[in-house]
Amino acid sequence: MARLDDQQIEQKLGGLDGWQRSGDAISKRFELQDFKGSVDFVNRLLPEAEGMNHHPDLEISWNKVTVTVTTHSEGGLTDNDFELAKRIDSVS
Repeated sequence: MARLDDQQIEQKLGGLDGWQRSGDAISKRFELQDFKGSVDFVNRLLPEAEGMNHHPDLEISWNKVTVTVTTHSEGGLTDNDFELAKRIDSVS
């Protein structure tokens, strides 16, 4: 999978709601009702990540989950990152 250039990244970010670029990654903070809701959300995104064999970095803080996506093997953002972001949004 080819690494995207800055123009491609900005274009793809425009098609996502709430995702932000941070260096060579994109991230989004999801707010849930409580800790259980946060864990349930992570469990819902698990099949999407596993199905793509593409695993985000996750940070859980009570009712908030921050998801960060990048393609480590490519050293930056690829189409897979944006596809996973869309799938994560669909289960949020």
